[in-house]
Amino acid sequence: MSLETLNEQVKNDLSYLNFRGADWVRPLIHPEGHVYDVVVIGGGQSGLGAAFGLLRERISNSLVIDENREGLEGPWETYARMVTLRTPKHLTSIDLGVPSLTFRSWWEAQFGPTGWDEVVKIPRGDWMNYLRWYRKVLNLPVINEVKLKLIEPLEEGIHRLHIEGAGAPSNTLLARKVILATGIQGGGEWHVPSMITEELPRHLYAHTSEAIDFSVLKGKKIAILGGGASAFDNAHFALSEGVAETHVFVRRKQIPRINPIRQMEISGIIERFHTLSDTEKYTIFAHFFKHNQPPTNDTFERASSWPGFKLHLGAPWLEVKDAGEGALVTTPQGTSKFDFLIISTGLLTDPALRPELRLIERHITRWGDRHKDPEELSNPVLDAHPYLSPGFAFLSRDEQGKKLIHGLFAFNYSALISCGISASALSGMRFSIPKLVSAVADQLFLDDRKEILKNFFTYDEVEFVGDWPKKEKAMS
Repeated sequence: MSLETLNEQVKNDLSYLNFRGADWVRPLIHPEGHVYDVVVIGGGQSGLGAAFGLLRERISNSLVIDENREGLEGPWETYARMVTLRTPKHLTSIDLGVPSLTFRSWWEAQFGPTGWDEVVKIPRGDWMNYLRWYRKVLNLPVINEVKLKLIEPLEEGIHRLHIEGAGAPSNTLLARKVILATGIQGGGEWHVPSMITEELPRHLYAHTSEAIDFSVLKGKKIAILGGGASAFDNAHFALSEGVAETHVFVRRKQIPRINPIRQMEISGIIERFHTLSDTEKYTIFAHFFKHNQPPTNDTFERASSWPGFKLHLGAPWLEVKDAGEGALVTTPQGTSKFDFLIISTGLLTDPALRPELRLIERHITRWGDRHKDPEELSNPVLDAHPYLSPGFAFLSRDEQGKKLIHGLFAFNYSALISCGISASALSGMRFSIPKLVSAVADQLFLDDRKEILKNFFTYDEVEFVGDWPKKEKAMS
């Protein structure tokens, strides 16, 4: 099979599902111009999957915007530096149950079934190429180089989206529903400890989420702070780019060894997470954060095989100082000088950190508002997460905010505590995308139910035109 043949198969399969059937949502008229039923912020895997799901719900008056250039959405060819995905290759995701849309179908169309058997894990670049194909074959409504600056709620149940960028069709868009499919950092911000930001000039460090010019670091000695998978991805990448020494500093005395996601994938926790109590959800992710996500065996082996790789366990950074041409890092094991620092300390989640939510974030319910835990379980990192509906909708902490945040959905990493491994991992997407689009469709339906029911009760289009009872023929 070729890709051209697969493209035809996708179209044929979707035609059997009545894909792109007639819309049922009534158009909304506004003096400022066109009103989209849904605008999705982010054109990565979550945003593309949501767009496909909306079309399957017969909601086509939608738009996806992404701040990156076309083909560079998400992390895969920007700041991700792993060789392969960590998700097992057999797990399906944004295909939403359509076999011809799976990564496996796309792969076998090019390399055959034997080629699939030879794949151990999905190569990072090939996953990005699959997403590009997915967007194209489904003809999804995505425009690039458009950045969301601010969400401004209007009284009419419409949100005015202030946008900018080379691809922006105007300064604003109007939307009834907004899905924030903004990835792992979309619910907060990447975190760099203040001991670094307050002591070092910006050219001496970078977070793993940033673009890093490794060409200027050839032959240099760098330090990486963090013991998660990303730290070792960056260590291997740096060494492969010619960095002389890469020192990875881990505060724990042992590298994390257990990956809770693997157990979730086989236990039913991912797909049935919504049935759990708040206490059970909270406790699960307190445990999840305690373990963190370890490097995969192949990632660690790739990094540690380089002669310039150095691992420091039980070595939290106690102090960082500017040394002019580099940085001095002090740990319980002593002080060393490095030419550059890479920070792999993850992110902080809190709606207050998102500039696009600044008009409404004070109304958004957090876990700390709704769930009071025993003191030993209380975790301020978890408490700052938004407390969402099972369909990823923001909920208001006060009466004033109910109308203001109605129609806003967080399909990003901030949904972790409320909705589980959903928008934050490929292994959860085949379960979470249908929940999201169903919740969006439900809101649109309920918002318009008066008009919809009125049309139902006044419907009088004649369908049956038979003549019954038939008139008896006149007696001769």
